[in-house]
Amino acid sequence: MRVVIQRVSEASVTIDNIIKGAIGTGYMILLGIRAEDTLEDIDWLTSKICGLRVFSDSEGLMNESITDQHGDVLLISQFTLYASTKKGNRPSFINAAKPDIAIPLYEEFVNMLSQKLGKAVKTGEFGADMKVSLVNDGPVTITIDSKNRE
Repeated sequence: MRVVIQRVSEASVTIDNIIKGAIGTGYMILLGIRAEDTLEDIDWLTSKICGLRVFSDSEGLMNESITDQHGDVLLISQFTLYASTKKGNRPSFINAAKPDIAIPLYEEFVNMLSQKLGKAVKTGEFGADMKVSLVNDGPVTITIDSKNRE
């Protein structure tokens, strides 16, 4: 699994001109899933997200986590995170999990992250054409891959 985490002051996702999810301070997370991903990847990655210290403390240092800040999360499925651009100019998405594998893993990711945060995670809609808006705070953008733990 691969995520792109952006610390935001606000973010939203719109589908068919209707806002599906919106948050204030927190993370807007893009999630890419591969067929090889497991529940262990979800557990490790959701723990890492909850513990990531990229919010400012009272002294202005990045010392607090999203749980310390009681921040919100907007999670968007993003198969293009596994784009291969090695050959030609048209990306290949062969490394991204097909929907029959990706959807259950995506749903479990949402559930596990919600449990660890102690609040609901806002989402887009898997496979939909979505318009994502955000105000990146910092800017702070972090990428994490569950297969790159060292």
